[in-house]
Amino acid sequence: MERWKESQLTQLSCTTDIDTAYRVALSFAKNIGFKFVAFSTTYQTKNTPAKTVTRNNFPIGWNSEYQKKNFGPIDPVVAHCNQSMLPVLWNEQLFANVPSLWHELESRGLQHGWSQALHDEESGLCSILSLARSHCPITPMELYENLGFSVFMGRHLHELALQSLPRKPLISTAAHLSPREVDVLELAAAGKTADESARILNLSARTIHFHMQSAMGKLGAANKISAIIAAIKAGYLNSSSIPNR
Repeated sequence: MERWKESQLTQLSCTTDIDTAYRVALSFAKNIGFKFVAFSTTYQTKNTPAKTVTRNNFPIGWNSEYQKKNFGPIDPVVAHCNQSMLPVLWNEQLFANVPSLWHELESRGLQHGWSQALHDEESGLCSILSLARSHCPITPMELYENLGFSVFMGRHLHELALQSLPRKPLISTAAHLSPREVDVLELAAAGKTADESARILNLSARTIHFHMQSAMGKLGAANKISAIIAAIKAGYLNSSSIPNR
């Protein structure tokens, strides 16, 4: 490892607050060719909607536009990261079903990026670290070479975010799932997509999404995998339903 990388990663590991850690991570990312860095952790306290701790240096107006147009529920990057810890490259094909979001990314110089998720089964939290730039596409080799660094940064930022949140933000012991919510969770655990589940249950994909969100809220889960795990712990699903990843 190059000396400057080792030095900056050591500096990052010594940080004890998320703001300082984010600044070090941003400096490191810029040194490996990425102008923009975003980190977020989604959490939920009892009887409250999900909230997000976020740090990013995206162009002015992006965050407000993202919220204003409610891109979160249709963002394919978020959907991927809620289900997998494998890295995902941003490209036009990934955003094929939401071209408006892709056009927004392009117009703000965010079209070349990739994201990596961390699923913390103990706390139920899901964190996402994203690196982006405008000047050139990301090659598979570049992604491979930098994957370890992103995992290290994401884990440290996640740990610092966790320290600032309620110690047990998610699991509700009084969750009462409806039969349909259990059906949707069972199909999700079996690896079915929302469209596949909709066909099996003779419902619309929007309704499947509604039941999943409702189940997540009742279980205090920040993402689909956490909801499945919480449902298993609550006795709604068999332990064999845990998805492979």
